[in-house]
Amino acid sequence: MSTTIEFYFDFGSPMAYLAHKRFDYLREKYDVNIEYRPMLLGGVHKATKNQPPAAIPVKGMYLLKHDVPRFVKRYQVPFKMNPHFPVNTLPLMRGCFAAEKLGVSEVYNNVMFDALWNQGLNMADPEVIKQALLDNDLPADELLAATQDPAVKQQLIDATEAAVKRNCFGAPTMFFEGEMFFGQDRLDFIEEILQQA
Repeated sequence: MSTTIEFYFDFGSPMAYLAHKRFDYLREKYDVNIEYRPMLLGGVHKATKNQPPAAIPVKGMYLLKHDVPRFVKRYQVPFKMNPHFPVNTLPLMRGCFAAEKLGVSEVYNNVMFDALWNQGLNMADPEVIKQALLDNDLPADELLAATQDPAVKQQLIDATEAAVKRNCFGAPTMFFEGEMFFGQDRLDFIEEILQQA
């Protein structure tokens, strides 16, 4: 019987990218399903009075110089530090809901994460976003237009508020077997539970 990991994320987080990549390994090894739950990280930080690691220079430097490379090596995944970081991901996160409606969420999520953390593209630029979508055979015009739809905008607001209500304070946050796990480095604990199942 398949079990589910709820994955609260924002494409702008390199740690969320690492979790996203690690899920491939978990799905191959265990009978587990990943439910992607978009949220706007800036909104979560504001609501919980949290700060991104980059707001604390020594912490941000440590994470990017040491922590991320260690996990990239452990997971054996491609990674390129985005030279445009931090990136305003508002349109990208709105696009998650449009992609879901069009039935292309899985491809869309892969494209957005890879564009930011594998290719290092400036995903705050609408033309760059459009080209990334077109390069992966996604309906670029339809997806980009939907990010301006008031209903889609409200979906992201509602999703972010729902994340805060579940005590999310950053990304990535996972919920599994009734427990909350913050940070992709906590996936080891989830794997321990999966091994015991």
